[in-house]
Parts: sequence; structure tokens; C-alpha cells
Amino acid sequence: MERGLTNVTYPFLLIAGVDEAGRGPLAGDVYAAAVVLDESRPILGLTDSKKLSARQRDALALQIREQAVAWCVASADVSEIDQLNILQATMLAMQRAVQGLAVVPDQVLVDGNRVPTLPMPSKAIVKGDLTEPAISAASILAKTARDASLAELHAQYPDYGFDQHKGYGTAVHLAKLREHGPCPAHRQSFAPVKRSLIEHGQFDQFGQHGP
Repeated sequence: MERGLTNVTYPFLLIAGVDEAGRGPLAGDVYAAAVVLDESRPILGLTDSKKLSARQRDALALQIREQAVAWCVASADVSEIDQLNILQATMLAMQRAVQGLAVVPDQVLVDGNRVPTLPMPSKAIVKGDLTEPAISAASILAKTARDASLAELHAQYPDYGFDQHKGYGTAVHLAKLREHGPCPAHRQSFAPVKRSLIEHGQFDQFGQHGP
């Protein structure tokens, strides 16, 4: 978990935006970020992270970390995804991000149509990463953190091309799965990975999942 700290009292409501990155991929942890922006220090250019280039995301992520009232990036790992399912693991990552904030927000705004269980008022906003700056900021932090983690996975497991497809089920990734079988970073509960486990006879290595 990463977080930014603050000891300052602010004269406005503390609204935390929350978003996730990595629900769909076949490999890697799912990430979530929570960000409380400083109304007195607006950040220009905030939007859905998918609409930004990698260079723009990296620049904005640095600005968010420097200027936000508070921020936290958290995750749920592959074993938690397989045990809980991806939806519940995402909710867990979001809970961890909000709980890791150095301030207690007055309200939490979550991108999408579901909210995790939280002790403060919370609201889901469909496409909130396009309309709520705090959610946009969270989207950017979650995305850049997950991309960095996939670069680390690529260094650890270079046969799979994680730096290229970021764990998503592209044709290249599926071909690598057929060729090499899953690695420990793959989500065994996801159908293409399950099929590859069967094909490569790796059940003893990976545990409980069977055909």
C-alpha cells in the first residue's frame, strides 16, 4: 500500500474519489486508489485515465501525489481474487484504499454502479471518472500503479509479454498461455487460465482449481 500524508485542517468538505484498475485482466493484482483533492489547488487535465497517454498519466500522477490533501493506493492480490471472485476482491481493494487515507473523508464517490462497505456516506457514479475530478485522480493513480506492477511482473516472467498487454486476454497473451502455461501471477479462476491449467496439467502446482 502507498499513501500520501497530511496534517493540515481544511475548510471544505473532504470528498474522496475512488476508482479501480485491473478487473478484466487474466493476471496481476487488482488495484484501487482513493484521492481527496485540495480545492484550493486544482489540477488541470484530470479525466478518465484511459483517455490519457502514458506520459500524461505519469505527469498527472506525480502532481496528484504532491498536491492532494491525501491519497492511497491499495490492491487485492491474485490469491484473494481467486478466493473471493474479482468483484469482491475489487471491493476489498477499494476498502483498503479508503481506510489507508491519512484523513477521514466526509463522503466517498466511487466510479461505477457499486460501492464497497464503508463507515462513511458513499455514492456510486457511473462514468464518474469523466465527471468527478477526485474519481479521475483516483483512476490515474490506480492505473499508473498497476502498470508499474505489470512492468515488475514482466521482469519476473518475461515469457508472457506483460509489459505489452498488461495482463489482458489479447491474442498474444493467449498464445503465450498456450505455449508456456500459466505462471503464479495468473488468475486461476479466470476461464482462459483454467483451460491452460488443464492443458498443461499444472493442478498440483497451482492448488485447488480442477477441470
